[in-house]
Amino acid sequence: MTTKGMELLFAWMLICFLLRSGMGQDSAPEGVLNCCEGDVLFLLDSSGSVSTYEHSRMLTFLSELVLPFSLGEEQVKVGLLQVGTQPRLEFGFNKYNSQRDLQEALERIQPLRGDTNTVEALEMAKERVLRRGGAEGARPGLPRVLVWLTDGVKPGDVIGPMAELQEDGVSVLVVSTGHSNYQVLRQVVSPPVEDHLHFVDIDDMSIITDDLRDAIIEIIRAERIQVRDITTNAATLQWRPVLAGLTGHYQIRFRPAYTGGVGGSGGPGTSPSSGGIQYQRVTQPADASTARLTGLKPDTTYTATLTPESNDQAFNTLSVTFSTNPEVLSPAVVKISDSSPTSVRVSWGPVQPETVRSYNIEYSALPTGKLHKISVGRAQNSTLLRGLQPDTTYLVTVSAQHTSGKERAMSVKVCTQEVTPALADLQLTTVSSDSVQVNWRPSTSGLKGYWLTWEGEQNTVSGQRSALYLPPDSLSTRLTQLPPAARVCVSPIYRTARGEGLCCTAQFQSDAFLYGYTS
Repeated sequence: MTTKGMELLFAWMLICFLLRSGMGQDSAPEGVLNCCEGDVLFLLDSSGSVSTYEHSRMLTFLSELVLPFSLGEEQVKVGLLQVGTQPRLEFGFNKYNSQRDLQEALERIQPLRGDTNTVEALEMAKERVLRRGGAEGARPGLPRVLVWLTDGVKPGDVIGPMAELQEDGVSVLVVSTGHSNYQVLRQVVSPPVEDHLHFVDIDDMSIITDDLRDAIIEIIRAERIQVRDITTNAATLQWRPVLAGLTGHYQIRFRPAYTGGVGGSGGPGTSPSSGGIQYQRVTQPADASTARLTGLKPDTTYTATLTPESNDQAFNTLSVTFSTNPEVLSPAVVKISDSSPTSVRVSWGPVQPETVRSYNIEYSALPTGKLHKISVGRAQNSTLLRGLQPDTTYLVTVSAQHTSGKERAMSVKVCTQEVTPALADLQLTTVSSDSVQVNWRPSTSGLKGYWLTWEGEQNTVSGQRSALYLPPDSLSTRLTQLPPAARVCVSPIYRTARGEGLCCTAQFQSDAFLYGYTS
């Protein structure tokens, strides 16, 4: 090579180095960031038929190609697999989440040399990288793209493996720096062939950078609009902020979906095929990603369209269809809690302050008690009913006055708790060294019986618990063969519960026995 040729080669390599160094920064062209979400695997021919210079040019091309994309979760992820005698996965999708790290990694890539073992490389791509899930695998539910960079020399029997990838949903794009094997390469790319197959000289690869990037964007562009937080009269639209960093705004239009009938003549915001139903409009700024649609009708299907409008770049209009929830007039459920002998708490739902004027609560003792009424505000969903009669069944009705004029009521029965007072008095009289006479006096009449329990001191062999039921006409009993210092308790039994008991400890000292000790 002549001296002049060496100087030109050196100058070219210096320019490439400066370009590669500049691209190691996190800057990127405006208008592409935040556009996409998907996993892109580059299959790079690094065999002996590719010179060091060609390998370097391919890496420079890749660096320029991926530079504008935002990387990371809910963005774009990039992997690189090199083809040689022994194919090698340089990095999977979860390795790099920033442009700086990715660009530096591309600068460190070294060629493998050897045979063009593309078939084994495709098997590795299918099993380790493009398979969804796993440490290096693709993400579920997102588009996957395989971009194959080759010199076109002896690619091997790749038609079958490429077909399997496409059947699995992987989009295949090819860039060939040679001009042979057109028929083979044409069969392995995903349609349309004219957008996904490129033949280009190694020194002219930058010519196709924009076209190839646009083809990738077309596949992984996150053109999705989701609907969440749907109620009877509202819903939230959520989308990817494709206008972030650009000038512009989002235009949202929504209306009930057309279900038939004769279309009207139309007008502003109407369509001849929409039956004359007028669109409602919402405008959101460029950095927005959600919009709350209100004033919707219950149990109605709506169509919403989102149009990103910008002078910097054209975006597709997105559309979605959703149905609002059927109208559930409050109260749809009434619950009772915190019951006591003289009060209960009544709760209801759902709370609908936007459609309810007030709630009225009526209650009376069954069967013919006095009717009581109270009113509470539209945002309140519970109230405490006081001054009730113990052990009484009440009928409680909660009714809502809706702003539409509708009224809905729901009734439940509730029982207040029974009053269960403890005994008025309990006495133990020692009658022998191991027996006592137990006497008690109830504090109210109408008991269903009495429950006696006794046990010895804790942590003793005789510390076992014994129990005895006595009928309601019993006011005393004698207990024998008690352990020392036995504790005796008597509890009244009511219709619905057992009242609080009184307890005494039996004394068996000799003096107490001689003098008739009473506890």
